[in-house]
Amino acid sequence: MCRSADVKQAVLARNDDLATTLRGDLARQGVTLVNLLSSPGSGKTELLGRVLAHAVERGTPVAALTADLATENDARRLARSGAPVQQVLTDGLCHLEARQVRTRLEGWLPADTAVLFVENVGNLVCPASYDLGETLRIVLMAVTEGEDKPLKYPTAFGSAHLVVVTKTDLAEAAGFDEDAFRTNVHRVNPGVEIVRSCARTGDGVDTLLERALAARVGAAPHDPPLAPRPHSHDHDHAVHETAGEAAHDHPAHPHPATTTAS
Repeated sequence: MCRSADVKQAVLARNDDLATTLRGDLARQGVTLVNLLSSPGSGKTELLGRVLAHAVERGTPVAALTADLATENDARRLARSGAPVQQVLTDGLCHLEARQVRTRLEGWLPADTAVLFVENVGNLVCPASYDLGETLRIVLMAVTEGEDKPLKYPTAFGSAHLVVVTKTDLAEAAGFDEDAFRTNVHRVNPGVEIVRSCARTGDGVDTLLERALAARVGAAPHDPPLAPRPHSHDHDHAVHETAGEAAHDHPAHPHPATTTAS
């Protein structure tokens, strides 16, 4: 009898194979994929719209896929930037998979694209386990969400190449303790860069685009402890799960945070 864990393992293994192939195909085309993860309401759509508009203004060819369970509202919002945008409707699925990204890109992605931004479904659980073929994984969190969120969702934050704190203009009103937040981020992902951003003021927009372009030309991204690993067999999965538990139960000593803003 097939166990549910075995089924999940097989699904993740198939996804990893597709993600690896997609990453190679995109690299040969000169495209870097940036995977954006966050909870609903973090402000990632508005911030991404600002990043896309900034790229268009400076003549950098970018494109975006945005995923949601229903409606094409986010695609319409992002299209105002002037960049090519496609909506992916997941029909209730709480995350994107590599096959969905590959299917949507076929016959659509402009040939000169330098950076493809993928706005994942608003969720910090399921999307964290699925490699989309990205070179850069960015996890975003608003100041209104609470400083302990990295500890509640260690797999998401522990797999990030870059962490972005959004809506910083509301930090004082929300009583956001930035020092505590940074300490918690570095407990699950030592040394990861943390960028402050605000879509309203444009703070951090240039930095996010620069980090994506740097990854495209070969700058080595931060190596997160819980980066997606190949799910080829049960042993690999067990090692990954054990590492996640260790990061949560026995966190590393905090590293000094790096603040970057435009």
